[in-house]
Amino acid sequence: MRLLLDTHVLLWWLRDEPRLQPSAHAAISDPRSEVFVSAASVWEAAIKRALGKLKFETSDVLASFAAGRFRQLQVTVEHALAAGELPRHHNDPFDRMLVAQAVTEGLTLVTHDPALKPYRVSTIWT
Repeated sequence: MRLLLDTHVLLWWLRDEPRLQPSAHAAISDPRSEVFVSAASVWEAAIKRALGKLKFETSDVLASFAAGRFRQLQVTVEHALAAGELPRHHNDPFDRMLVAQAVTEGLTLVTHDPALKPYRVSTIWT
């Protein structure tokens, strides 16, 4: 399975949060899964951390990539154009980018955000 983690799912994974449902945890931890984290998610988390809304260790995020657990997904021009063309079901630019990336790259989005339900994107709900 090829997965794209929503920002909160990435942080829940790093914190071993019980809010991460067993089905999502199993999919992420499955060694056959390719698990991607978007540069947009890291950017969003870094902004929220700078504003005092989130606490996480940069070293934990970087260690996940260094250990090969997660793969980086860069934001491309194709992703940006796709995000701009999405219907206005949701106005959060980071979430719209994740939907666009998941659709463009053929990834399953792992999320807990009910506002993303109207989009035609493969999803694992946490």
